[in-house]
Amino acid sequence: MGAYSIWVLEYSYVKKYHQSGVIYGAHNEGYRKLPYCYVLIKGPNGAAMVDVGYNNKDYGGVMARNFGVENWHPARTVLAECGVTPEQVSDVFITHAHFDHLGGTDDFPKATFHIQEKELSKWIWAMSMGPQFKWLMAATDPGDIMRAVDLARQGRLSVIDGDRQDVVPGIDLYAAFDSHTWGSMYVAVRNDKKQDSSDTWVLAGDLVYCFENLRGRKEGDNTYIPVGLAVGSQTNLLLTTHKMLGLVGHEVKRVIPIHEEGLKDTFPSRITKEGLRITELCLGEGETSRVH
Repeated sequence: MGAYSIWVLEYSYVKKYHQSGVIYGAHNEGYRKLPYCYVLIKGPNGAAMVDVGYNNKDYGGVMARNFGVENWHPARTVLAECGVTPEQVSDVFITHAHFDHLGGTDDFPKATFHIQEKELSKWIWAMSMGPQFKWLMAATDPGDIMRAVDLARQGRLSVIDGDRQDVVPGIDLYAAFDSHTWGSMYVAVRNDKKQDSSDTWVLAGDLVYCFENLRGRKEGDNTYIPVGLAVGSQTNLLLTTHKMLGLVGHEVKRVIPIHEEGLKDTFPSRITKEGLRITELCLGEGETSRVH
């Protein structure tokens, strides 16, 4: 067993999301379920999160309804399935600032939030560009950006510039500049805490949405396919995909797309009484399974 237990926690979902948003170029190919999830990383000395969902009280809730999101539940309810409260979360790694990843900052009152400097500054720039450029803000809540700035005032914002190792022991952050967003990043958990780890998990945010982005659409393709949205470069998305897979010896199932409904076919999981899925990637020493 490794140092950490890792769960992908669904907190809402879109029942019918167009394929072309998930797989670039998959036009007129119908729809699929798109889970909205974040990741809980639990160790012997505390808990960390990758992303925090959206703010359902304000404009984030309006955006969610516009995207067809259903069955939202607050972090306190979702985390309770793993025996964790929001107050126990000490660190949150924000992969990017889209509304469904950054909006829930108020729910974690004791956490330090880690985000790429470029991610925050470029969204402020995008907000200043005027109505001609409003497409850039289609998935971003300006209120989330302002709440992130206020975290800096509170002394709870850690601004990262590029890659950083051991932000928490065994947990590394990697920049993916000018890809899905300007300052996207992904999280690598070296679960044996070794530099040359043989037990690494990559939590990819929205750099990939599904396993097809990592391996192609047909068995044996071994072709990278970008997601449907890049405010940066699709080429950079493909190069980032290759780098993420390199961290895990190109073992596809160790790069985790949190919007992937097919996680249930690869890892143990269950549906809670709220109708949300818990997917268990691994268990740390002494931890009890939350899906059996």
